[in-house]
Amino acid sequence: MSSSSVGRRLVACLLNVSEARRKELVETVARAALYNNTGVRREGTTVLNIFNDHDYNRSVITIVATIDSIREAVLSACEKACALIDVGAHNGVHPCMGAVDLIPIYPLGEEVGVEDCAEEARAVAQGLTERVRGTSAFLFGWADSPLQRGLAQRRREMGWFKKTPDLQAIRPDVGPQPQNPFGLTGVGAGPYVMNCNVTIDTQDVAVGRSIAAALRESTPGGLPGVQVLALPHDGAVEIACNVESLKGGPTGPTPAGEPWPCFSIGGQPYCHVPASLIAARVAELAGRQGVGVKGTALVGFTPHECRGLAEVALSQRIAEFWKERGNIRM
Repeated sequence: MSSSSVGRRLVACLLNVSEARRKELVETVARAALYNNTGVRREGTTVLNIFNDHDYNRSVITIVATIDSIREAVLSACEKACALIDVGAHNGVHPCMGAVDLIPIYPLGEEVGVEDCAEEARAVAQGLTERVRGTSAFLFGWADSPLQRGLAQRRREMGWFKKTPDLQAIRPDVGPQPQNPFGLTGVGAGPYVMNCNVTIDTQDVAVGRSIAAALRESTPGGLPGVQVLALPHDGAVEIACNVESLKGGPTGPTPAGEPWPCFSIGGQPYCHVPASLIAARVAELAGRQGVGVKGTALVGFTPHECRGLAEVALSQRIAEFWKERGNIRM
């Protein structure tokens, strides 16, 4: 099967686990997505990237596979994570409720539809609670039928943003009452979500929170599709943005006329706010308070980058692509 034909069937899962300080452990979780219990590689599956954040004590593992292979890859990684991570012992500044905190599934290829991803997400939630007794999950996005509530709304309903969530007050969609060491996992599907983090040169989290409030989609004049947290990070404050993809075309200008990245799902066009616009808006808002910007980081890839790199990895049969990226000729 050619790389282009494989590409049409691809989906991505940006698996969020509540551990970053033990990098070998996180890599063990990533490899569980790639190899079965006897060490045989799963066909049509690659891990493109592992992003570790020490202060957050959170890692994002970018798993890409065909729609037919993604379920087993993700479930195997989740089983391994649940065996190695105790969310009750988690110590980090980023909110979390689960050892495996988030399992989002995004379509990358033209032959993958909304319902395909929704079905896989629901199957992953059910499979996790069956394979690892004591785990529980809530559903969001396309997987949350018929309401299709967004991740931010579901997290608020579950108490995810609270400093010490009350697990006994939560009613999960799948599985038993949440309990340690597993906690509660969010599982869902939707159009691709990027993560863009901008660090401002202050230790005053209140300044960061005011910037985050102004950026949020829910605020008049905020950026469409952008959900924001302000968190202490490495002696400064990080404006951590989830950048959701929106139906239709761009809704505003960008610095230097940069186009909004666009793609389609089932013939429906989607686009997302470019990182340059987020960085410029943060710089503007911070500057009003006499604060500078230290830097901007994109966690992972844009949708086009994710698919392109996955096609390269799969065509060259590179499972642990995160180790090889610097040596690959594109």
